Amino acid sequence: MNQQSSTVREHSTRGSYVTGGDFNRDTNYIEDRITKNGEAGLNGEPGWPVERGRYRLVAARACPWANRTVIVRRLLGLEDAISLGQPGPTHDARSWTFDLDPGGKDPVLGIKRLQEAYFRRFPDYPRGITVPALVDIASGAVVTNNFPQITLDFSTEWTAFHRPGAPRLYPEHLRGEIDRVNKRVFTEVNNGVYRCGFAGSQEAYDAAYARLWAALDWLEDRLADQRYLVGGSITEADVRLFTTLVRFDAVYHGHFKCNRNKLSEMPHLWAYARDLFQTPGFGDTIDFVQIKQHYYIVHEDINPTGIVPAGPELSGWLTPHGRESLNGSPFGEGTPPGPVRAGEQVSPGHGAG
Repeated sequence: MNQQSSTVREHSTRGSYVTGGDFNRDTNYIEDRITKNGEAGLNGEPGWPVERGRYRLVAARACPWANRTVIVRRLLGLEDAISLGQPGPTHDARSWTFDLDPGGKDPVLGIKRLQEAYFRRFPDYPRGITVPALVDIASGAVVTNNFPQITLDFSTEWTAFHRPGAPRLYPEHLRGEIDRVNKRVFTEVNNGVYRCGFAGSQEAYDAAYARLWAALDWLEDRLADQRYLVGGSITEADVRLFTTLVRFDAVYHGHFKCNRNKLSEMPHLWAYARDLFQTPGFGDTIDFVQIKQHYYIVHEDINPTGIVPAGPELSGWLTPHGRESLNGSPFGEGTPPGPVRAGEQVSPGHGAG
């Protein structure tokens, strides 16, 4: 066995995802926050204040949790305040890598593996090296990987750097309902597809499958006569649901055995997903090639061959959705974001066009 194949085997992801019975996600994250007031860190370290150019968002295109942060950053116009590092679509048991960048290094942080930023903060960090992560550029140390809080803080703590016309993604008068919808969407849909895919027994799979489809049917009914999940314009709730829906037919339907039907066979959810996809800030962040490479190559437990499927056909994402007839407008009193920044565009042939 040569050195390269030995290294690949040593750091295989096999056994990392399907461990028997129910799949239980580790939701213990680095809970530091970057705030207007610069609150203290986890262990009493100096706080993390909002500062233009101080932090780098590391967010792989393939990951739905990271995709949320990329969408919100773009909708709010935070590109000049927070730079973006994008690892490649695959990783081994150690961490995400910057294999798409020249020399295999992030051009700002100068690291090959995201693991390095975690270890600079916590040398014995015991959990998974996850994206998204916000990294303090000067020290090279991770600040937080608490993805649900990151996007909320983008909306509420980084307001000084929002673009003119930025939408209100977490308006105060809707926060209670947004939080309630988000809780059900996370447990039953965002994480529900993973509970199906990583189930370690038939019983665990059957229970996860039933919960997932009960929630998707609830969403199908909810979106029958309203354009967005909460209120009359796009909110945090829509961002969180979209990143699962956009991966559904390409990955979750087959790879995770979520196959009662395709998203494209649910008329209201499919139209809703297309409406968002065609809204600036959503579909222009989606790289279907990287998405498929990530799931089908990394999850050795459920796809040991590593073969990446050629389908599905993607042109349907660009077909008319008809949701304009419902009350609501994408950005409320705001405006759409401008063109995608240079260096952040989805590669030609990787989108739906």
